[in-house]
Amino acid sequence: MASSSPEDTTDQRNAVAIPNEEGKWSRKLKKHFKETFGTIFVKPVGRPPNLWKQLTMLNTRQRLTFLAAFLGWLCDAYDFFCVSLSATYIAEDFGVQVSDVTSAITTTLMLRSIGALLFGLAADKWGRKWLLIIDIVLFSVINLASGFAPNLATFIGLRAVFGIAMGGEWGLGASLALETLPIEARGLYSGIYQEGYACGYLLATLVNYAVQITGSSWRILFWAGSAFSLVGVFIRFWVPESDTFEKTKEARKVMNRSFFKDIWYMIKNHYLRVIYMVILLAFFNFFSHGSQDLYPTFLIKQLGYTTTQQTVTSVIYNIGAIVGGTLIGFYSSYFGRKLCIIISCIGAGAFIPLWVYGPNIQGVQAGSFMLQFFVQGGWGVIPAHINELSPPAFRALMPGLAYQLGNLISAASSQIQATIGERYPMRNPDGSLLLRDGEPVPDYAYTQAIFLACVCAGLLICAIVGKEERNKDFMANLVEDEHGNALGSDDVEVYRQEHGESSGARTPVIEEKIKPSTSDNDIQVEKAHVEHAEHHDKQHTEDKQ
Repeated sequence: MASSSPEDTTDQRNAVAIPNEEGKWSRKLKKHFKETFGTIFVKPVGRPPNLWKQLTMLNTRQRLTFLAAFLGWLCDAYDFFCVSLSATYIAEDFGVQVSDVTSAITTTLMLRSIGALLFGLAADKWGRKWLLIIDIVLFSVINLASGFAPNLATFIGLRAVFGIAMGGEWGLGASLALETLPIEARGLYSGIYQEGYACGYLLATLVNYAVQITGSSWRILFWAGSAFSLVGVFIRFWVPESDTFEKTKEARKVMNRSFFKDIWYMIKNHYLRVIYMVILLAFFNFFSHGSQDLYPTFLIKQLGYTTTQQTVTSVIYNIGAIVGGTLIGFYSSYFGRKLCIIISCIGAGAFIPLWVYGPNIQGVQAGSFMLQFFVQGGWGVIPAHINELSPPAFRALMPGLAYQLGNLISAASSQIQATIGERYPMRNPDGSLLLRDGEPVPDYAYTQAIFLACVCAGLLICAIVGKEERNKDFMANLVEDEHGNALGSDDVEVYRQEHGESSGARTPVIEEKIKPSTSDNDIQVEKAHVEHAEHHDKQHTEDKQ
């Protein structure tokens, strides 16, 4: 009987390993889609939530923390929308086209990801509180300076720096607020927090209206925004640091874990999830900016609305946004994050025709109310959804960075719409150009309708193929080991007792424990972590043998 050589044995082992390696991705994809479609219609948790109970359940610390985060996001949105609301008047003052002014919006959006990266990393390493104070002071000062810009080039340069400051606000504020609030109220306050964006838009609309009817300069709009931010600065001095961040910092110290090692574990274990988060938020940013940035200009230049009519319409659809974001965010904790996003996409798409082609002003106002109800309704789910999907040790960095990278991808949406609308103006029935005050009337309605319909379809698909980890306990997910297993405050305490804070021993892999969860998907995720860890250890033992 012929014996096999060592080379033959090695070849046989490699021959077996290759199909196993090829089949690994196939199994992962099957498992992913099984879990993905299983989380669209998740089983509701407990009884239907009580809205009033959740509104009144916060203690003083939680109220103050949430108020500080909410006001910061409100001021951030106010400062951003100053440009889109006054684009027509800025263009007249500087002697340029509206599309030239909207390039300032594009520039701001493109640079926000840099702010999210810098402020997010700093906040995950040193804490949320002081970074949020520095951030709001910075964008307040720059907004003040924007009101003194002597020409378009200076104005765009200031808005570029403003974009960096603005990029740090959302991720830090959302992580601080949601880490402090009770889990059962997370969906509701996620919606309220996100609608700081709509509240900022509404406030900017009202101030802009006051500026226009008094015949004042558009510059006052920017100066007022700087003053509003000072209130947020004052409140943030009284806000304590996040308990979850303090526990995460303690976990790193006890387990002798460096911040940069956590970064490596995040990239190693979650790079696909991070890519998904960026794509999802790119569609969401197209969803909001594609339906809001150019809309005031559309009302004035194409529909011929007066300043009063445009302001009333803006107030109406911002009220729809606030109501939609709050209610859909609230119910997402019961019916599931993904299902609420899917419903929002379908609802928004259904109201596109009435939104831009309403038969009269009342029809347009009703269409804009309902469309923004669903657009911002979907957005109301996002702070909770993205923080729950985020790698545990980077809840200040990853939600904000994914959000702002999505913004970067969608940065040119308003400029694209404005440029196409101006290039293909409206025409009379005889084919001649429709003129108003001697100028062709851009067809913004058709451009916005086609653009938003495509976005609704893309966002719907993206929501369907993703996961959700509804109502995840952040204290049970502070850091991760090298295999992606979540370690919570209880695990850190056990490790301290076994090894002591000065121990340099390596963090053990928690293989047996599955964290308690309020959703079946959470248990499936933990089981997947356990199976992965067992497979890795088995493979490591075989390689050594």
